[in-house]
Amino acid sequence: MNPFERLLISAEALWAQRSVKLAPEPPGERCGVSGLSQPGRPLHLVAVGDSLVAGSGVDHQSEALTPLLAGLIAQTVGAPVKWETRAQLGATIRRVRYRYLPEVTGKPDYLFICAGTNDIMARRSIQEWCDDLSATLDEALTRGQKVFVCSSGQPHNSPALPKALREALGRQIDAQTEASIEICRERGVPFTNVSRAPLPEGFWATDGFHPSRIGYEFAAKMLVDSLFPQKNQ
Repeated sequence: MNPFERLLISAEALWAQRSVKLAPEPPGERCGVSGLSQPGRPLHLVAVGDSLVAGSGVDHQSEALTPLLAGLIAQTVGAPVKWETRAQLGATIRRVRYRYLPEVTGKPDYLFICAGTNDIMARRSIQEWCDDLSATLDEALTRGQKVFVCSSGQPHNSPALPKALREALGRQIDAQTEASIEICRERGVPFTNVSRAPLPEGFWATDGFHPSRIGYEFAAKMLVDSLFPQKNQ
């Protein structure tokens, strides 16, 4: 990267920090049960992470990623799914590691981890990301029966951000995703790369940065397809 590009990206990042108004975390309960019409013992899903888990971009928690994910899991496995969310707008993998993961109790059937975008925004190094993700997964595997992970979202395609900044974010997300794939592979943890998936119409929320309900439905479907690959054969 030449000095001009570096200066341009820094200027655009400063502009975005001051100008882009991010959607807040929506109101509503952060726990519930999906698939009540399904027979069998209720399963337990816990999701920990950043604003994508906290539901920024929709009007109510019922439209957010975790309950949508729980509903699809319930349909796939044929059992009700109790779900709960532990997340915050702006959370990094370090916050997940030291705050939200220790709150997970009872050995849930499914433990979902979603973070990464804020680590890039905070300019944390790939080595810091790898260290924290590795430690997070090692701990998660002792706390959940089935752990699964997804990549950062798609800030590099955000209509709210300027071009040079988006391109820089894309390069960083690609590097982070490549490292995450290897870390998850070593531990046998399913990893879903949503960062380069073609996006459906209506994916973006009004802030142009977070997903809408359509976006969360799209992501939930990708996660379930990755978690239960045998169902798609």
